[in-house]
Amino acid sequence: MEVELSCMSYVKMFLHAGRFPACSVNGLLLSPGPQGGSVCVSDCVPLLHSRLPLAPITELALQQVDVWCAQKKLRIVGYYQANASMTDSSPTPCAVKIADKIAEHYSNAVLVMVQSAKMSMQERLPPIVVYERRDGHWTLKDKQQIMLRHWEQTRAIANELLASGTHNLLVDFDSHLDDIRRDWTNQELNAKIAELASPANGNV
Repeated sequence: MEVELSCMSYVKMFLHAGRFPACSVNGLLLSPGPQGGSVCVSDCVPLLHSRLPLAPITELALQQVDVWCAQKKLRIVGYYQANASMTDSSPTPCAVKIADKIAEHYSNAVLVMVQSAKMSMQERLPPIVVYERRDGHWTLKDKQQIMLRHWEQTRAIANELLASGTHNLLVDFDSHLDDIRRDWTNQELNAKIAELASPANGNV
């Protein structure tokens, strides 16, 4: 089963990790597609950057995102996390627990770990590792089944937004709880990413 990450979803994961480099960060991966077949991740919702293991906050976030997804005809298809440790990109118990919960509702769910140590502007390959659930365990997914269309353009957009400080526009659910006027759906940032993405990108 193939997994495709859009420019929008990758750039927001990258900027979330870039905005809080000393913290572990996590979020949810979204898709407009139905259950079954390949997984096309069109967007993501940044969740937390300071309280990852706290179950009540995670539950609240999942509930609110679920309601919003229903309104937008999207579904939660996966989970991403970047660990605070630059040298450790393995799934933590927290990551596995949340990914397991998503997999209960979406059998083809994916778990994406961002490799913080490889998030330099010179890095030519996507700094991510993707896991899939097999026989009750999360195992590394075959790299041949992971697609990032227009990767060079996506990488350039991510680096440009980070270098220009635009990553500071990103609002995760943590920041929203601190100030509920802040928009965790990130419409302003989404518009900037879409503006930079070429029309040829098709699925930004």
